[in-house]
Amino acid sequence: MKKYLIVGLGNIGNEYLKTRHNIGFEVIDFMAKKFEVQMTNLKLAAKGSFNHKGKKIILLKPSTYMNQSGKSVRYWALKENIALPNILIITDDLNLPLALLRLKGKGSDGGHNGLKNIESQLNTTHYPRLRFGIKNEDKTFNQVNFVLSKFTEKEEEKVNKKLPECNEIVLSYTQMGLERTMNKFNTKPPIEKS
Repeated sequence: MKKYLIVGLGNIGNEYLKTRHNIGFEVIDFMAKKFEVQMTNLKLAAKGSFNHKGKKIILLKPSTYMNQSGKSVRYWALKENIALPNILIITDDLNLPLALLRLKGKGSDGGHNGLKNIESQLNTTHYPRLRFGIKNEDKTFNQVNFVLSKFTEKEEEKVNKKLPECNEIVLSYTQMGLERTMNKFNTKPPIEKS
């Protein structure tokens, strides 16, 4: 059975719950709940798995804190013997508008410390990632404080509406592959009426 490692990035600890930087954790939690997966605290991560249409999907929430995410990804990829194209990283993205989703097969870390560490641990920028936009309209903000801040109620509504789509993207990626899933889901952002 082909295995996939689906990694949601975030920081452990109650103070980081529902913060922008933890959107990866939220996607994993959504999927774990949907597929009734018990997440177990193991070495460097909380981990659980389920089978879906002939594929084994391993859900992972690194417990290393964001800046050391790569250690957890590398450890579990090696332990589970998962090839690079079958590892999907779910991350927040400060450069994308709130709740816009982008699936990519490679790319720069964009100043994201979690991705930076993954890149150094995997020794490549060629790994699939699902980027979840967290940007808001306010142009004058401290980046560190912003990513560690919680979503407003209105923003959270928007985010929650996107979680089922994240789930669909992950499942499509495991069934149809990266290219076809990108073609299906990477649509142009809708023009919002003011």
